[in-house]
Amino acid sequence: MMRNWFHKLSFYIIPALFLAGIFFVPSSTLVLAQEPTPAGSGTGIYITVITEEPQINVRLGPSSTIYPIVGSLLTGSTAPALGRSQGGDWIQIEFPSAPGGKGWVYSPLVQVSPPGTLQVVEPPPTPVPPATSTIDPTLAAQFIIEPTSTRLPTFTPPPAITPHIYPEAVVSTAGYIPWAAIIISFTILGVFGFLLSLFRR
Repeated sequence: MMRNWFHKLSFYIIPALFLAGIFFVPSSTLVLAQEPTPAGSGTGIYITVITEEPQINVRLGPSSTIYPIVGSLLTGSTAPALGRSQGGDWIQIEFPSAPGGKGWVYSPLVQVSPPGTLQVVEPPPTPVPPATSTIDPTLAAQFIIEPTSTRLPTFTPPPAITPHIYPEAVVSTAGYIPWAAIIISFTILGVFGFLLSLFRR
Protein backbone atom coordinates (compact mmCIF):
# COMPACT_ATOMS: atom_id res chain seq x y z
CA MET A 1 0.00 0.00 0.00
CA MET A 2 2.83 2.34 0.92
CA ARG A 3 4.57 1.43 -2.23
CA ASN A 4 1.56 2.32 -4.39
CA TRP A 5 1.24 5.62 -2.60
CA PHE A 6 4.92 6.45 -3.25
CA HIS A 7 4.54 5.61 -6.94
CA LYS A 8 1.49 7.85 -7.25
CA LEU A 9 3.24 10.65 -5.40
CA SER A 10 6.34 10.45 -7.57
CA PHE A 11 4.12 10.31 -10.66
CA TYR A 12 2.65 13.75 -9.76
CA ILE A 13 5.66 15.42 -8.09
CA ILE A 14 8.25 14.87 -10.84
CA PRO A 15 6.17 16.49 -13.62
CA ALA A 16 5.21 19.30 -11.24
CA LEU A 17 8.86 20.07 -10.48
CA PHE A 18 9.72 19.96 -14.17
CA LEU A 19 6.96 22.46 -15.03
CA ALA A 20 7.94 24.69 -12.13
CA GLY A 21 11.52 24.74 -13.40
CA ILE A 22 10.39 25.85 -16.84
CA PHE A 23 8.19 28.74 -15.66
CA PHE A 24 10.09 30.02 -12.63
CA VAL A 25 13.74 29.79 -13.68
CA PRO A 26 14.97 33.23 -14.92
CA SER A 27 15.23 33.36 -18.70
CA SER A 28 18.30 35.62 -18.72
CA THR A 29 21.56 33.84 -19.21
CA LEU A 30 24.98 35.15 -18.34
CA VAL A 31 27.42 35.30 -21.27
CA LEU A 32 31.03 36.10 -20.60
CA ALA A 33 32.80 37.97 -23.39
CA GLN A 34 36.11 39.70 -23.54
CA GLU A 35 36.00 43.42 -24.19
CA PRO A 36 37.79 44.24 -27.46
CA THR A 37 41.08 45.93 -26.86
CA PRO A 38 43.11 47.90 -29.37
CA ALA A 39 45.40 45.59 -31.29
CA GLY A 40 48.72 46.48 -32.84
CA SER A 41 51.74 47.55 -30.85
CA GLY A 42 50.62 45.76 -27.70
CA THR A 43 51.01 48.90 -25.57
CA GLY A 44 47.27 49.64 -25.58
CA ILE A 45 47.83 53.18 -26.87
CA TYR A 46 45.22 54.47 -29.31
CA ILE A 47 44.25 57.74 -30.94
CA THR A 48 40.92 59.63 -30.90
CA VAL A 49 40.00 62.11 -33.63
CA ILE A 50 39.32 65.47 -31.93
CA THR A 51 39.18 67.89 -34.86
CA GLU A 52 36.18 70.15 -35.47
CA GLU A 53 35.99 68.93 -39.05
CA PRO A 54 33.66 66.00 -39.82
CA GLN A 55 36.60 63.74 -40.68
CA ILE A 56 40.35 63.59 -41.21
CA ASN A 57 42.42 61.99 -43.94
CA VAL A 58 44.50 58.88 -43.44
CA ARG A 59 47.58 58.84 -45.65
CA LEU A 60 50.01 56.20 -46.79
CA GLY A 61 52.93 58.01 -45.15
CA PRO A 62 53.79 60.97 -42.91
CA SER A 63 53.37 63.74 -45.47
CA SER A 64 50.42 65.49 -47.05
CA THR A 65 52.31 66.32 -50.24
CA ILE A 66 54.17 63.09 -51.01
CA TYR A 67 51.86 60.29 -49.86
CA PRO A 68 48.32 59.73 -51.20
CA ILE A 69 45.12 59.47 -49.14
CA VAL A 70 44.14 55.87 -48.35
CA GLY A 71 41.01 56.59 -46.29
CA SER A 72 39.45 58.79 -43.62
CA LEU A 73 38.42 58.71 -39.95
CA LEU A 74 35.29 60.37 -38.60
CA THR A 75 35.53 62.79 -35.70
CA GLY A 76 35.33 60.88 -32.41
CA SER A 77 36.51 57.57 -33.88
CA THR A 78 39.48 55.70 -32.44
CA ALA A 79 42.24 53.54 -33.86
CA PRO A 80 45.24 51.70 -32.36
CA ALA A 81 48.45 53.75 -32.44
CA LEU A 82 51.51 51.91 -33.73
CA GLY A 83 54.21 54.59 -33.75
CA ARG A 84 55.16 58.12 -34.67
CA SER A 85 57.29 59.96 -37.21
CA GLN A 86 60.74 61.31 -36.44
CA GLY A 87 59.48 64.78 -35.54
CA GLY A 88 56.26 63.55 -33.93
CA ASP A 89 54.03 65.41 -36.38
CA TRP A 90 52.47 62.19 -37.70
CA ILE A 91 51.21 59.08 -35.95
CA GLN A 92 51.06 55.65 -37.53
CA ILE A 93 47.80 53.83 -36.84
CA GLU A 94 46.29 50.47 -37.62
CA PHE A 95 44.08 50.97 -40.68
CA PRO A 96 42.94 47.69 -42.29
CA SER A 97 41.85 49.20 -45.63
CA ALA A 98 45.30 50.72 -46.29
CA PRO A 99 48.11 48.81 -47.99
CA GLY A 100 49.81 46.76 -45.29
CA GLY A 101 47.00 47.57 -42.84
CA LYS A 102 48.74 50.76 -41.66
CA GLY A 103 48.13 54.46 -42.22
CA TRP A 104 49.30 57.82 -40.93
CA VAL A 105 47.31 60.72 -39.39
CA TYR A 106 48.37 64.27 -38.57
CA SER A 107 49.04 64.41 -34.82
CA PRO A 108 47.48 67.87 -34.06
CA LEU A 109 44.12 66.45 -35.20
CA VAL A 110 44.10 63.49 -32.79
CA GLN A 111 44.56 62.79 -29.09
CA VAL A 112 46.76 59.93 -27.86
CA SER A 113 45.31 57.91 -24.98
CA PRO A 114 46.63 56.94 -22.53
CA PRO A 115 49.56 59.32 -22.60
CA GLY A 116 52.66 57.40 -23.47
CA THR A 117 55.72 57.37 -25.64
CA LEU A 118 55.31 55.90 -29.09
CA GLN A 119 58.32 54.46 -30.82
CA VAL A 120 59.68 56.14 -33.94
CA VAL A 121 58.64 54.28 -37.09
CA GLU A 122 60.40 54.60 -40.42
CA PRO A 123 58.11 56.02 -43.12
CA PRO A 124 57.22 53.82 -46.08
CA PRO A 125 59.01 54.39 -49.38
CA THR A 126 57.71 57.31 -51.35
CA PRO A 127 55.40 56.30 -54.18
CA VAL A 128 56.91 56.36 -57.65
CA PRO A 129 55.40 59.21 -59.69
CA PRO A 130 53.71 58.20 -62.93
CA ALA A 131 55.93 58.21 -65.98
CA THR A 132 55.66 61.36 -68.05
CA SER A 133 55.46 61.03 -71.79
CA THR A 134 58.48 62.42 -73.62
CA ILE A 135 58.31 64.06 -77.02
CA ASP A 136 60.80 63.27 -79.74
CA PRO A 137 62.61 66.57 -80.44
CA THR A 138 63.03 65.79 -84.14
CA LEU A 139 59.31 65.16 -84.45
CA ALA A 140 58.45 68.30 -82.50
CA ALA A 141 60.77 70.38 -84.70
CA GLN A 142 58.61 69.59 -87.71
CA PHE A 143 55.71 71.46 -86.15
CA ILE A 144 57.67 74.57 -85.21
CA ILE A 145 57.03 77.31 -87.76
CA GLU A 146 59.60 80.10 -87.74
CA PRO A 147 58.53 83.45 -89.23
CA THR A 148 60.46 84.51 -92.33
CA SER A 149 62.22 87.87 -92.47
CA THR A 150 61.41 88.52 -96.16
CA ARG A 151 59.14 91.44 -96.92
CA LEU A 152 55.82 90.93 -98.57
CA PRO A 153 55.65 92.03 -102.22
CA THR A 154 54.64 95.65 -102.67
CA PHE A 155 51.74 96.76 -104.82
CA THR A 156 52.69 97.63 -108.37
CA PRO A 157 50.14 99.74 -110.27
CA PRO A 158 49.13 98.44 -113.70
CA PRO A 159 50.42 100.27 -116.79
CA ALA A 160 48.43 103.28 -117.97
CA ILE A 161 45.86 102.55 -120.68
CA THR A 162 46.06 104.89 -123.65
CA PRO A 163 42.71 105.34 -125.38
CA HIS A 164 42.60 104.57 -129.10
CA ILE A 165 41.59 107.62 -131.15
CA TYR A 166 39.69 106.90 -134.30
CA PRO A 167 39.78 109.43 -137.21
CA GLU A 168 36.65 111.51 -137.54
CA ALA A 169 34.41 110.59 -140.43
CA VAL A 170 34.04 113.33 -142.98
CA VAL A 171 30.38 113.81 -143.93
CA SER A 172 29.69 115.61 -147.17
CA THR A 173 26.85 118.15 -146.90
CA ALA A 174 26.41 118.65 -150.66
CA GLY A 175 22.84 117.81 -151.78
CA TYR A 176 21.75 117.12 -148.23
CA ILE A 177 18.25 118.32 -147.25
CA PRO A 178 17.57 118.50 -143.56
CA TRP A 179 14.58 116.59 -142.23
CA ALA A 180 13.15 119.64 -140.51
CA ALA A 181 12.80 121.49 -143.81
CA ILE A 182 10.95 118.51 -145.32
CA ILE A 183 8.51 118.31 -142.39
CA ILE A 184 7.86 122.07 -142.44
CA SER A 185 7.23 121.98 -146.19
CA PHE A 186 4.68 119.17 -145.90
CA THR A 187 2.98 120.99 -143.05
CA ILE A 188 2.61 124.19 -145.12
CA LEU A 189 1.25 122.21 -148.08
CA GLY A 190 -1.30 120.49 -145.85
CA VAL A 191 -2.52 123.79 -144.38
CA PHE A 192 -2.69 125.36 -147.83
CA GLY A 193 -4.70 122.44 -149.22
CA PHE A 194 -7.11 122.60 -146.27
CA LEU A 195 -7.73 126.32 -146.77
CA LEU A 196 -8.23 125.84 -150.51
CA SER A 197 -10.86 123.18 -150.05
CA LEU A 198 -12.60 125.28 -147.43
CA PHE A 199 -12.99 128.29 -149.75
CA ARG A 200 -14.14 126.23 -152.73
CA ARG A 201 -17.05 124.97 -150.73
